[in-house]
Amino acid sequence: ALQFASGTLRGDKDVVMAAVRQNSMALEFASGTLLGEKELVMEAIQQNGRALTYVSKELRGEKEIVKVAIRTDGNLLSLASEALRSDKEVVVEAVRKNGHALQFASQTLRGDKEVVMEAVQQNGTALKYASKTLQVEKDVVTVAVRQKKHIL
Repeated sequence: ALQFASGTLRGDKDVVMAAVRQNSMALEFASGTLLGEKELVMEAIQQNGRALTYVSKELRGEKEIVKVAIRTDGNLLSLASEALRSDKEVVVEAVRKNGHALQFASQTLRGDKEVVMEAVQQNGTALKYASKTLQVEKDVVTVAVRQKKHIL
């Protein structure tokens, strides 16, 4: 119902918080200034990581917020700031949830053997997002093939 509220009420933190508590995706209809309110955003993301879609660019760079979101869906790494896509801790958490999140990692981390091993252990087909160097390493390919036998 928030989408039908006046602009003033969409900018009222208490009103928006009440809406978000009912449906995290109501964050979409909050005023732009509230999309940078950490408490409100965290409430929404804890319910549904996909609410990260509506969060301010600044908060997409907050490690704590992004980590909460990727715990529900590793592919939400795609919405994280470039800095967090280069953060090994964040990327490892994302690929453990969904190996295909490797595609959203920085080039450097796509070439990091530890990160790639985590990704292919979760989903062998994530090998396609690894650096060319790691795509030909026997131990990496072996883990990927064991996870998904049809990968070759």
